[in-house]
Amino acid sequence: MRFRLRAFGWHVLASASVLTLVLGSLYFGWYRWPGWYIADAGSIALMLIGVDVTLGPLLTLIVARSTKPRAELVRDIGIIASVQICALAYGAVSLWSGRPLYYAFSQNVLQLVQASDFSTHELQLARQQHDALRPHWYSLPRWIWAPLPADPEEAGKIMMSVLHGGDDVIAMPRYFKQWPQGLPSLRKQLKPVKSVGYFSPGQKQALSERMRALGLDPTQDNAIPLTGRGPSVLVVFDPATLEVRRMLVSPPFRSSHSQHLGVPRFLQALVPHKVAIPKH
Repeated sequence: MRFRLRAFGWHVLASASVLTLVLGSLYFGWYRWPGWYIADAGSIALMLIGVDVTLGPLLTLIVARSTKPRAELVRDIGIIASVQICALAYGAVSLWSGRPLYYAFSQNVLQLVQASDFSTHELQLARQQHDALRPHWYSLPRWIWAPLPADPEEAGKIMMSVLHGGDDVIAMPRYFKQWPQGLPSLRKQLKPVKSVGYFSPGQKQALSERMRALGLDPTQDNAIPLTGRGPSVLVVFDPATLEVRRMLVSPPFRSSHSQHLGVPRFLQALVPHKVAIPKH
């Protein structure tokens, strides 16, 4: 049993170290708040933890015996490690492909734009027409403005494309503009919390209470949602300077049949978050 526990311990240590290195690099490079939350990357991370830090070492605990021939033991652990490596590679590639590249203000909402949102065709057009804000493999998340093109015909084509499930302007970096250029348009889209979309009435009430506790006025035109593949976040701006004051997680939607669900998420909503954006 001592041999098994020693093998189990070393396997946990090795697996946890490799996984921490991979997830830590992705998190601190591309998925820093609010990217990890909005992209819903936690589901992939939980899968990796389950396979690489839990299941793998447990299988080692089962197969490792001091009486087993060395060649057989190496074979068994090698098979377990191979499965772990495949799971780690799958998860890492998925996170890399979906890494946040832009926080884009477009029309009336802020949206997370991920690497997987761009087609090869659009990247080629951006390289030819507007290289300054084109994403590169090493690009870190940037705040940008993604307006519809000034040409009504081009704008109409994009809107029709969206209606038919095609690309939106946030997936077309050739139209991206620097963040400060969009601030006058952003100011017009800021609303009091009660008028912001993407949140239920109960969530809006909880967000309003949280804003009051932080010294922010929920009745001012100072808020806009930030959306992505995961839950949305409420971004609160300073109405005078248009700098981000807070980014607040909403409590989970609670119907009359699920009043006690999602307590950890509700507690998370009470924690204020800050994020750095370009000065203007």
